[in-house]
This record gives sequence, structure tokens and C-alpha cells, in this order.
Amino acid sequence: MAAAPRMREQPRVERGMAARRGEEEKEEEKKEEEEGDGDSAGLRPRDQLSRRIKEQKVIIDELSNLKKNRKVYKQQPNSNIFFLADRTETLSQCKIVLDELKKAHQEMENSEKTKIKK
Repeated sequence: MAAAPRMREQPRVERGMAARRGEEEKEEEKKEEEEGDGDSAGLRPRDQLSRRIKEQKVIIDELSNLKKNRKVYKQQPNSNIFFLADRTETLSQCKIVLDELKKAHQEMENSEKTKIKK
């Protein structure tokens, strides 16, 4: 009979940990909102660039793993309107953007290194 209460207690602990993780995420979101619009406004330029690089990598990964017959929609800048886009074209554009971001990040790191040496 002692085994039954343990089985009931274990899921409660997991839910409690998940709930705490959810609370931590909400606290982080609040901090980001307080710092700015929540879109890396309070970060240094290098950190903003790193975040954009990570986002772009995720986008490329998602587009790469889509089935061939899936539709892709692209959002118009500064609006909530989406238009149908070609998956392969969108993927190639995202790769180009990622390359540009990586190049800018590398240049920023190189300039910081030269400042340190001086």
C-alpha cells in the first residue's frame, strides 16, 4: 500500500517544477518588457546581433525541415498582413540574411579586439 502514495506524489513534483519554470519564464518576459519593447532593446549591439543570428538559424532550420508541399507565408513589414511566398526562395533569402548577420558580427568582434590591443 505504501507504493501507491509515492506514485501519486511524483507527478505533483514534476508539475511543481514545470510551474516554477513557467513562473521564471514569465519573470524574464516582464524584465524584457521593462527594458524595452521586448525585442532585445536593452541589449548591447553585439548581443542583439547574436540574438538575431540565433533567430535566423531557427528560421532556416524550420524552413529546411518543411515538407515540399507545405505553404510558407511572409509577413509584410510593420503590419499583420501575410502573403504566400515560395519556400525555396524564402529559404535562400534567409540564408543570405544569416550570412550578412554573421559578417557584421565578425566585423564587430574584430573591431573590439583591435580596440583592446590599442
